[in-house]
Amino acid sequence: MAQRTESAGQQRIPLTSDRVLRAAVAVADECGIESLTMRKLAERLDVKPMSLYYHVANKEEILDGIVDIVFGEVSLPRTGAEWKVAMRDRAISVRQILGDHPWATSLMQSRVNPGSALLRHHDSVIGCLRQGGFSVAMAAHAFSVMDAYIYGFALQEKTLPFETAEEVAAIAEMILQQMPPEEYPYLAELTIDHVLQPGYSYSDEFDFGLDLILDGLEGLL
Repeated sequence: MAQRTESAGQQRIPLTSDRVLRAAVAVADECGIESLTMRKLAERLDVKPMSLYYHVANKEEILDGIVDIVFGEVSLPRTGAEWKVAMRDRAISVRQILGDHPWATSLMQSRVNPGSALLRHHDSVIGCLRQGGFSVAMAAHAFSVMDAYIYGFALQEKTLPFETAEEVAAIAEMILQQMPPEEYPYLAELTIDHVLQPGYSYSDEFDFGLDLILDGLEGLL
């Protein structure tokens, strides 16, 4: 009887912890974190669910691992970089990553078993602030207020009922029809003179708020 052989393209890719975690990120990106189950992950990898336990202990370990993968995608402050420039670049990077992985917004700061990427990220940010002249206490305050703003803005963006300028205009028009200008004059003014103007994008508010925070921190040094 002839022996059965497999071509290189047909050979099964070995299962590893990194492959399991990256598949978990893909499932969360496509279907949401609530859809990430061991069964769903096994289907994604085309393996039996029990095979996963050779590489990850449980779902909590998977959540720790995928959060660490996301932290690993964030741009770290460059050695010797001016703190204000570095913190602005880092904030923009975090917001971009949270946009790529919307499920991560609620998980990034909630894990009690931090991975190496998370620890490296936090140490790098604190180090940049300390080298920039911040005291230990001020570095803690700065880190806290920046992250509160970045994560809060990302969460707000994620839950807004519109994405495009056309959708913004349509919703604003609908709200105006239900909002008598004489009863809500300032809200109507803002909607007409700002939101409905050409080129309006809620995303542009991020830069304004970020610069406000960074300028405020600079003034306290």
